Amino acid sequence: MFKSREHFPAGDEPGDRGGPRGAVAALTHAQVLAEPQVTVHSRIRPLAERVAERLAGWKAAAFARIEALDFAPDLAEDIGSARWFRGLGTLVGLAAVALAFWPDFAPLEAAPAMHIDGEARDEFRSQMIMPLALGGDSGRRMGATQAVIPLKSAPERPQIELVATLSPGDSFGRMLQRAGVGSGEAARVSELVAGTVPMGDIRSGTKVDIVLGRRPAPGEARPLDSLAFRARFDLELAVGRKDGRLVLAPHRIRVDDTPLRIRGTVGSSLYRSARNAGVPAAAVQQYLRTLATYVDLDSGIGSGDTFDIILAYKRAETGEAEPGNLLYAGLERGGKPKAQLVRWGSDGRFFEASGVGETRTGLMAPANGQISSGFGMRRHPILGYMRMHKGLDFKASYGSPIYAVTDGTVVFAGRHGGHGNFVKLDHGGGLATGYAHMSRIAVSNGTHVRRGQVIGYVGSTGLSTGPHLHYEMYRNGRTVNPASVQFVTRAQLTGRELADFKARLAELQKVEPGAALENLKPKPADNAVPVREIDKADHPREID
Repeated sequence: MFKSREHFPAGDEPGDRGGPRGAVAALTHAQVLAEPQVTVHSRIRPLAERVAERLAGWKAAAFARIEALDFAPDLAEDIGSARWFRGLGTLVGLAAVALAFWPDFAPLEAAPAMHIDGEARDEFRSQMIMPLALGGDSGRRMGATQAVIPLKSAPERPQIELVATLSPGDSFGRMLQRAGVGSGEAARVSELVAGTVPMGDIRSGTKVDIVLGRRPAPGEARPLDSLAFRARFDLELAVGRKDGRLVLAPHRIRVDDTPLRIRGTVGSSLYRSARNAGVPAAAVQQYLRTLATYVDLDSGIGSGDTFDIILAYKRAETGEAEPGNLLYAGLERGGKPKAQLVRWGSDGRFFEASGVGETRTGLMAPANGQISSGFGMRRHPILGYMRMHKGLDFKASYGSPIYAVTDGTVVFAGRHGGHGNFVKLDHGGGLATGYAHMSRIAVSNGTHVRRGQVIGYVGSTGLSTGPHLHYEMYRNGRTVNPASVQFVTRAQLTGRELADFKARLAELQKVEPGAALENLKPKPADNAVPVREIDKADHPREID
């Protein structure tokens, strides 16, 4: 019925309109097999489809614009540009939103799992665990019932036993009052103690055993029943009541003062060998300082040498021991003495076996610090004009100790114009030294001081811009450069004093090593066997 278009000759295709060539409809084979399509005009398309299409177009346009805006740029690029500030605004906005939704950590109240009445609460409290510092009480018998009647006032203990400690700079009476002793009894005890031993001899840190009795009336101080303490190494004091009065009972403690002698081989380290042998650390330091004035500690001591140390030593019959200062410093090599040094005199200077004192070469530094200003002309930091600086300035912190550069006598100690607190020492031979701007003076006029002794403390008194030590030196009354003078002192014993020194040396060399460490033997009276009360009853005549 239909004829394919390809069978028509060229130029004879049937037309779309009527006529001899347009009377027959021509369809291809594919058009015959395809399903028929129905075309709907856009005007009659459903409204929902048209709205969805528009919304999709707006959405695509909006996304395109947002992508073009670039709200989250890299803030490390184009700093200061509009794009950068837009990214900063995005960051701040997001942070504000995050903070706005920050969770609240306030506690939430929950309803109790069960109703707790008074009886149940007491039961829980009787089984609780709570620190005693918070008032915890546990156990079945904790809860008080109405049958318990509270007392109007709790009874006090009949006696109180305590230990008081004498602090540095404190008085004996104030210590007793702080412990609870009445002011009158504290003054009475202080008077009794001072009549037996000077209060200055009682060392700080002394422990005092105190027993206080029952109060005579509410609000009053407890009476002192007894008191006991170690006043000195060889003396124990006890205060008690006799016929209602306070009485003092001193108890003398037998003390042996045999010096302690320790010998040993130097080995690889003199300090460690001496400490291993039992020499106290302070005594080893004294020994090394003393030996260093005669022997070179680096090259003058061999590992096979023998050190010989003798200390002042006290031991009491109660078992206590108290080491003292170094008395003898010896060094032997091959069985022969290489150094024999003995402490002699009131100033504690060491002398050789021949009676020659230790040589002291040069001056000590008056303070631990660097020199900040030398001797000579300079512009004064306060007055503002050129002026002669007659000493050396040592830079040191406030309160640092000031030392005597060598032995001398204090000829002035007090306020001295622009020097502030000032100390002047006379060293003999026309030489003297001065120490200025002290914060505190530790010596007085006429005092004899030794080399290295503390005479004051660094300060900033007088014409001073800050804490330091101004150190001067005088020769025949005129100031000289302290750096140009060095002292060399060496004492020599003669006559009777030399003979006494030789006797002291011989006495020390007789001390046996370790003899002071033996137990103190009791007195013959201590060996008496005490008589028992039952023996008195059985043999009354023998006891009489």
